[in-house]
Amino acid sequence: MSSIGRASVLIGAGTIVSRVSGLLRIVVLVAIVGSVGSAAGDAFGLANQLPNNIYTVISTGVLTAVIVPQIVKAAAHADGGRAFVSKLFTLGTVILLAATAIAMVAAPFIVTVYIDPSKVEPDQIALATAFAYWCLPQIFFYGLYALLGEILNARKVFGPYTWAPIVNNLVSIAGFGLFLLLFGGPSPDVVQWTPTMIGLLGGVATGGIVLQTVVLLVFWRRAGLQLRPDFHWRGVGLRHIGRLAGWTFLMVIVGQLAGIVQTRVLSGASGTGPAILASQNAWLVFMLPYSIIVLSIGTPYFTQLSEHAAAGRDGDVKTDIVRSIRVLGLFIVVATAALAVASVPATRIFTNSSAEALAAAPVLLCFLVCLLPLAVLFVVQRTFYAYNDTRTPFFFTLVQGCLVALSALAAGWAVSAGLVPLSQLAAAVALGQALSSLVQVIIATIILHRRLGGIRIGEWMPPLVRFIGAAIPAAGAGWGVLLLCGGPTGWVSDSIYTGALGAALVGSVVLAVYIGILAIFRTPELAPALALGRRFLPKR
Repeated sequence: MSSIGRASVLIGAGTIVSRVSGLLRIVVLVAIVGSVGSAAGDAFGLANQLPNNIYTVISTGVLTAVIVPQIVKAAAHADGGRAFVSKLFTLGTVILLAATAIAMVAAPFIVTVYIDPSKVEPDQIALATAFAYWCLPQIFFYGLYALLGEILNARKVFGPYTWAPIVNNLVSIAGFGLFLLLFGGPSPDVVQWTPTMIGLLGGVATGGIVLQTVVLLVFWRRAGLQLRPDFHWRGVGLRHIGRLAGWTFLMVIVGQLAGIVQTRVLSGASGTGPAILASQNAWLVFMLPYSIIVLSIGTPYFTQLSEHAAAGRDGDVKTDIVRSIRVLGLFIVVATAALAVASVPATRIFTNSSAEALAAAPVLLCFLVCLLPLAVLFVVQRTFYAYNDTRTPFFFTLVQGCLVALSALAAGWAVSAGLVPLSQLAAAVALGQALSSLVQVIIATIILHRRLGGIRIGEWMPPLVRFIGAAIPAAGAGWGVLLLCGGPTGWVSDSIYTGALGAALVGSVVLAVYIGILAIFRTPELAPALALGRRFLPKR
């Protein structure tokens, strides 16, 4: 098997375990704070999301876009890039400490930026602020984890970055379980929360991130690195990195501003229906196939693509684009079909009743509209990064961010005008985000096609259409199985466990029929995809 295949399997296996344990973490958390209609759940969800937003800025915005290609280039230095990495690591640590300190001081202001005070009670804002003080230190450890992880990825050491989050999930599950033992649950009302309860829940959430980072530190020697504090930042191209990072910072800021608009709009439904926490949990379920498929397969491809771009081998870059999109598409299309059919049982995993699952399922369905486009965008956007072009992604992301914000505001207006029920506000916001991402990937693909003199769209677009054609009858078969099980309100949504079982059953049927159809039509991508899938199975 190729090095990309081995790396994909390693990342994919770790991601599967990480995401499954992450879902268990959600299950225990929902048992504590509630889900749909929980004011306390939305308060914690907002506070715990704040450091994640900073992590997105650091990981997606700067590290993936800038650091990986630069470390690949620095590997050609006489010392193998060790001095460059040490200087970069020192600089990153200083910036992270400063950012964390500023965020802690500004915690009350940051919370009110994300929550519209006119739409929620003061007690909910106070609870969110109290949680924020406990959660914001995660910024430093998330950033350190991302920095170390991308250094390892650039050195083709992929496993630790993928497996380390499992530690976080296990710590959180144990800590949240202790909370339930001591205080019981759920506690959806903000007035129920004492300082001890707040400290335990917030401390466990942050403690898991700390241990996740510590675990990653153990593996840095495997990359052949000798990290040491180095404050001499001149002469290693940091000014060049700063120029590249400037555009990525602006790009991610656009995304964060759009996210602020979304959260403020969603706060209008807090305590009454699906809102902040329900949307976050639906996004986590949506990201399950994205993480397992796109990140596990796409990350090794990005490292190889960066090497080809650095060497000026544009033909090989185009080949990488075609291969990665076709492989990603085969998996991601069936995942979309399976999750769409099993949206209610899948949603039941992070809700406390069948009624809540029915209320939250439309949010997941609306997010799924952009699952395939985001897989294509992963490849297209990172191709720009491989050529050290962070300016162009800023502009097509700016379009997407503006559309996300405008669509969220439009959803809020539609609710206030009585055109959309308040119970569907979160779904409307999710649909606006999905359609905005679709526009973004179309623009990005057109620009890259012109930039490289063609990216062989005719070699990867028809296979995607064939995959979608095979997924339609497969989804029909899955829906038939769901109806035989009593439909969305049948036993598959009776409990968290039956929801997981029902989603697995429906998903298995969709996958089996999908593979069968592709086999009948002798789809060329099927054989290598099955070979890759068999690598995840235990050897006898």
